[in-house]
Amino acid sequence: MAWNEPGGNGNNHDPWSGGGNRGKRGGGNDQGPPDLDEAMRKLQDRLGGIFGGGKKRGGFGGGSGKGGGSGFFVVLVVLAALFWAGMGFYTVDQQERGIVLRLGKYHETVQPGLQWNPPLIDEVQKVNTTRLRTYDHRSLMLTADENIVDVDMTVQYVVSDPMLFTLKVRDPSDSLAQSSESALRHVVGTSDMHGILTEGRDTLALQVQARLQRYMENYTTGLTISKVNIKNAQAPRQVQDAFDDVIKAREDEQRSKNEAEAYANGIVPEARGRAQRLLEEANAYREEVVAKATGEASRFKALLAEYQKAPGVTRERLYIDTLQDVLGRTGKVMVDVEGGNNMMYLPLDRLTSQQPQVRDSSGRGVRLDDETLRQITDQVLQETQTRQRSQSTSGLREGR
Repeated sequence: MAWNEPGGNGNNHDPWSGGGNRGKRGGGNDQGPPDLDEAMRKLQDRLGGIFGGGKKRGGFGGGSGKGGGSGFFVVLVVLAALFWAGMGFYTVDQQERGIVLRLGKYHETVQPGLQWNPPLIDEVQKVNTTRLRTYDHRSLMLTADENIVDVDMTVQYVVSDPMLFTLKVRDPSDSLAQSSESALRHVVGTSDMHGILTEGRDTLALQVQARLQRYMENYTTGLTISKVNIKNAQAPRQVQDAFDDVIKAREDEQRSKNEAEAYANGIVPEARGRAQRLLEEANAYREEVVAKATGEASRFKALLAEYQKAPGVTRERLYIDTLQDVLGRTGKVMVDVEGGNNMMYLPLDRLTSQQPQVRDSSGRGVRLDDETLRQITDQVLQETQTRQRSQSTSGLREGR
């Protein structure tokens, strides 16, 4: 039945009425919609129990306003705490180290990985400790022999102590620049110009590196000098041409010295070798002469014994051997023709050395060998003997 039917109890079914049914919700069988104030009150009671607050009774307005405001504030505090905690997470790369400052004071150095520090309380500064940094410096400097050189230098360094690099020095890069110039000027000021411009660059770089590292340690910059390179060292541009001529002259001098030393190293051993060879030849000649004299003496003693046994035969034998030895080494032939007063002389040595040529029927020259030369010689001798005999026979006939 509708709430406004005639004859019915319409006032009891009016949903906008403030009495009647609202007071009967605790009992009876009326199933109306839930009360909004009751739901809000239960939510406030549960939140208050969770965060330690007491339970508040009352509706949505009036006495329940204070409890609802405190619960909402607690929720905001929880959310703010979560957000604050989430802001504290950060990551440190493998090449970096983290310097943690708690309320502006050094607290610790964190290693690579996922880290957490309370935000707004701790401040983290990340420093790369593996990257090779470089610094270039070039300036005119005075040497120990009062000459000016233009030196171009490069310094390579890394951050070895991130805490010192971050906190101990206000500007480590500026400290490195000033220290580099100071170390370079000190080393150049104690060196000669010739060594700096020629072969002394490596030594100069090592000395500057050692001195610069001591400066970095004394200043507690947290930097380690890896290497110092002297890229260029030359005279000022205004006098560069003159210095180039001087350097070329020194190089020519050094080259001439090297050539002279090489020549001396080649001549001296050769002369010593020749001297040693002469000594060896002299010793060999001495041994030969001594051995030959000893042999001749032994032979003479043996011959003397034979001579004492048969003097005539031995004398004649010695005479024949001597003539054979002497005539065997000569190229001249003396021909004594029997019955004549003339003696023919044949220079066989000249005939053999000149190697006379005869021409054949075609006109070409033909050389005579030794055998042919002997045959011709024999023919000449025979012809000579024949002519001598004929002359002798003719003389006898005329005498008769």
